[in-house]
Formats: sequence, structure tokens, C-alpha cells
Amino acid sequence: MKTTRTTEVRDRALLVGLGLKRAPRIPGQHSDDAARESLLELAELARSAGAIVAGSVLQMRDAIDPASVVGSGKLDEIRAEAQAKDAPLIIFDRELTPVQQRNLERGVERRVIDRTQLILDIFARHARSREGQLQVELAQLNYLLPRLTGGGPELSRLGGGIGTRGPGEQKLETDRRRIRDRVRRIGAAIETLRRQRALRRQSRQSTRLGTIAMVGYTNAGKSTLFNALSHAEVLVSSKMFATLDPTVRAVRLPSNRRVLFSDTVGFIRDLPKGLLAAFRATLEEVQQAALILHVTDLSNPHHPEQDAEVEKVLAQLELSDRPRLHVFNKIDRLDSETRNAMSTSNGNVYVSALAGTGLDDLLRRVDEMMPVDPIKRLRFSLPLADGRKLALVHGLGRVLHSEVQDSTMLIDAEVPESLVRSLRLVPDTEI
Repeated sequence: MKTTRTTEVRDRALLVGLGLKRAPRIPGQHSDDAARESLLELAELARSAGAIVAGSVLQMRDAIDPASVVGSGKLDEIRAEAQAKDAPLIIFDRELTPVQQRNLERGVERRVIDRTQLILDIFARHARSREGQLQVELAQLNYLLPRLTGGGPELSRLGGGIGTRGPGEQKLETDRRRIRDRVRRIGAAIETLRRQRALRRQSRQSTRLGTIAMVGYTNAGKSTLFNALSHAEVLVSSKMFATLDPTVRAVRLPSNRRVLFSDTVGFIRDLPKGLLAAFRATLEEVQQAALILHVTDLSNPHHPEQDAEVEKVLAQLELSDRPRLHVFNKIDRLDSETRNAMSTSNGNVYVSALAGTGLDDLLRRVDEMMPVDPIKRLRFSLPLADGRKLALVHGLGRVLHSEVQDSTMLIDAEVPESLVRSLRLVPDTEI
């Protein structure tokens, strides 16, 4: 997917939020407080896409207007507000049907995009790998296909600006057959790359290295934590969805075991199921992980609601029963009284990835919980002349005590089960 990045589009955007006064608990419908919170999150998404947020409008309704979402009276108000704010782009904080999107554009005389299109635009910005770019293009094409109805004014959204990156920059033909052919070709290319990635994963698994997947709400600090643990240089940004392509790095635990940490894309509320396909590369790493680290931004006052959204996605992936460690990040942003009141008796870990606080405790807990290649604590003896085995025990295990007895070395150590088998260690006792 060819993407032009030389000119940064800085659309002025008016945001429109919608909540139901007696909202049922279904995606896209919010109570007053939740609707305001969601609108604030939409503003962060818009800024991550490069928009200048010119203002916002929030409407509370008894029911959604099936034709225009907000009703004709509110539509006039939105048009007037957009004119006053000089905002050529209007972003709705919900997923719009093709008919609603066309009706809204006619009513406000502005370009209109929805939350889904905005997220896809951010994905297009941040996908760096070939597979990630193909996945985003596929999601964009599937989103745009029902909206390509001919040569009407609604096709102007393909001309440039936020919500048009990727396929829009290629001046997509409106011929549905050609688009579907492109979808099939992308699907075949992604499947080839998926098989190649599966082979690489099999190669990693053959070395008995367990994988730990880091998940959490977008902007929870996963990439900062990943860098702190693995000494990698993954992009760290306050913008949402800064990480899209999966990154895997080896980390040595206190027991001397080496494991693989995988940094993944952040989750977000009301994520349409169709967009989960764009997460496929990172989600496969999560599905194959022996342990999941759920990273939470403890400084965010809405972190319980964000955690609930992460839990919903993990449930959709059928990972609710996977071994999990909850890591509360950004404790450096809390006051000392709040930090002192935090309890670790609940099994959680509290860290500051930025300040490096609590990382040793986190690695220790990961070491205890990793089900792959478990640690055995043994007492055994090795000939002093067998330098190779002695070096491997010291290099891959953790020697607790050793003493020389005649021509042998008596050792108390914690060693991986795989090393016990490969060196054919015969324990005197298991301690």
C-alpha cells in the first residue's frame, strides 16, 4: 500500500458525541457521564490522527434517529457550529451506517467520518510492517465497500484528509468487482505472511522459550514497560495506537531462564468486531502466549472501565482462563499517600516503567508464574572435570550454594527442567 507521508494533513474537526438517557448496555450507547468520557477519548484519537479539535457537541437522546442519528434540529446546530469553528471535518463518536453517513454529510454540508474510520486512519499511520499495512488496507476496503455507491458527492471523502489514508490515496475505483479482487489478493498475501510467521513462532517454541504477551488499554504504557524490561527501542508515544505491529524480544528472568516478551496493540472501548481482523498479527502472539501481562494505567481515573474493555476483548479471543498477571503502571504519577496505601496482597504488581520502579518484583513474579520449562530446585553433584556441564548450570540456572567434595562439586541450584533433562542431571534430593 503506497502512502504519501510528505504532507501532514491537519484538518480542523468538530466532534459529535451521543448518549442515550436510558441507555441499554450495548456498544456505542452511553449514559451522560460515559458519553462525556467517550467524547474526551475521541478527542485524543482525533489528535493522534493529526486533527486540530476545534470543538465538540454532545447530545443526549431517548433513542437514536435511524436516518441522521441526531435528528434534524440538532443537525442544523451542528452545521452552524462547524461553520462558526471553521471545521471542514465532523467526527461522530459512534459507527455510522452508510445511509446515516450520507444523510449527515448532506445535512451539515461537511465531510463526516465515524469512530471506526478514525481508528482505521490511525492504524494506517502506525502500521510499519508489510503485514500490518496489508491488514489495515483490507479493513479499510471492507469498511469503504458498502459506502461506494457511485459518483455522488459522498466519494469526496476519498480525496484526502483524516479518514482517507491508505486506499483513499490511491484514488480507488468505484467498481465493486475490482475492489473485491483487491480484497482477495490482499487476503492471499496476508495468509502467506501468516504462515511464515507461524513457522517463525514454531522455531521459537522449539527452543523452549515461553512467550509473555503484554496487553492493555491503548496508552497504558505497554511500550515503555516493554522497552524497560527488554532494553529495546520500540516507539513510545502518548498518541493512541502508537504500537500496531508486534515486537518480540528475549528477556532473562531472575532464575536465568530466557523468555520472550511481546508488545501488542492497545485495546479500546466499543471496538467494532470487524476491526479485530486488523489486530490479527498481534492477537496471534497473545493467543500463543503462556502468560498474559495485563498493563493498566493506574493514574487514569477511568482505569476500571478501561480494564473491563480489555477483559471483553480477551473473552472474545477465548483467553479468559489464560494465566495472567495484572500490572498497574505509572505509579510515579500518584501521590505518596496513595502509593503507600497500595496492597500487593491481591497478587497484583505495581510499577513505574518510566522511573524503573518495581521492575525487579515484576520479573520475579513472571518467573514464578511461567508454566513453560518450570524451575526445579535440586541438590546434585558433578565431576570437577566436567567444565561444560558446570558452565551450563551456572549460565542457565541459579546456583544457591556449592562446595567441593573430593573430585566433585556438590551444588544446590534452581535450574530449568529442560536443562535437567539435557544434562541428565541426577538429583541427590529435590529441595
